[in-house]
Amino acid sequence: MRKPGKTGCVILTTIFSIMLVSCLTDNPMKKPFKSYAPPNLGDGWKIASPADADININEEELKSVYRYVHDEDNLWQIRSLLVFRNGKLVAESYMKDDSDRTTPRAVWSCTKQVVGVLTGIALERESLDMKIDDPISKFFPQAPSDKKDITIKNLLMMKSGIDFRNDGDNDHPGQIMRGIPSDIPDFILGLGMRSKPGTQYVYKDGDPHLVSAIIQKRTGVTLRDWAKGVLFDEIGIIGSRLEWRTYKDGTTLGGMGIETTPRELAKIGQLVLNKGEWDGKQIVSETWINEMTSPLVPASEMYNNGMAFGYQWWKETTRDVDFMSGRGGQFVFINKDKKLMVVITSEPGTNGEYVLTPEEALSIYDRINIITKPITKPD
Repeated sequence: MRKPGKTGCVILTTIFSIMLVSCLTDNPMKKPFKSYAPPNLGDGWKIASPADADININEEELKSVYRYVHDEDNLWQIRSLLVFRNGKLVAESYMKDDSDRTTPRAVWSCTKQVVGVLTGIALERESLDMKIDDPISKFFPQAPSDKKDITIKNLLMMKSGIDFRNDGDNDHPGQIMRGIPSDIPDFILGLGMRSKPGTQYVYKDGDPHLVSAIIQKRTGVTLRDWAKGVLFDEIGIIGSRLEWRTYKDGTTLGGMGIETTPRELAKIGQLVLNKGEWDGKQIVSETWINEMTSPLVPASEMYNNGMAFGYQWWKETTRDVDFMSGRGGQFVFINKDKKLMVVITSEPGTNGEYVLTPEEALSIYDRINIITKPITKPD
């Protein structure tokens, strides 16, 4: 990955204007590092020091990590880096604008991981009459014969077989964002099939869009509104710091659409790290969390780089790290053994060689993980 010069800035048509100005004038693309001490905003996060007994992260080494992220030109995309341990916010810094602490920004496909959690909540509510092996024809009687046997499980694992293209050939996400289809479910169900349901993993936005529509059919309200009552309010997400786009047909976007802050996004990660429990209340079962974050689609079926997939959640199997991932370099890394969570957000409009890759983000996580001592269990 390289830092964009003048030519790079010209071709990055989706990047924010402030980035363009910075590139063309050779101004610094990040602020100098000052401190990683997080302020208490009264947003539900307890604040801790790296030196606290229940945190036990090397302070000076952590400063070195933050200085590196602030100073390294090849990491110009990064906007924030936050570290949590044992349910407490230990360190945070905003590389470009301190307003990112409270200003929602697009997290793109991290939305899929939120849908994964919400699906577990929906499946556990008997009143909604949803089972993971239900065919979509139960919810969409209009589904063509080649799609009737697609199950909710197929959708969660990106194995519907529907020829929804995220690769730009047909620009289906772009069509939806431009409001071209009149109805998202019918648009997706009207596409062709590229494989038999349940046989081939293909990453695409169409599958979680259908999951969102199914939950909405069962609840009678938008997924966004239902999520507020069963999830967001329960874990203290501040409403003004999370927005979720609902399409013109009333379908809340399942593949993308959430705008939020790093601190609020981290609450979803913390719920998963807590095995579905929040302040003594089980929001979603531990059984679901374990299954959702299992490597159900192994790396051998994907990219052979250690990345596996569960129910809309990612797992890096060589590190045993569960994570959220959104376009442009939005990440939440979870180490359940160490009760460690690292959040990284980046410029959301980057593409191609300019994007912060999972491997690059994981290398930052690695530096933090190494200086975090294991939890000492009592004899």
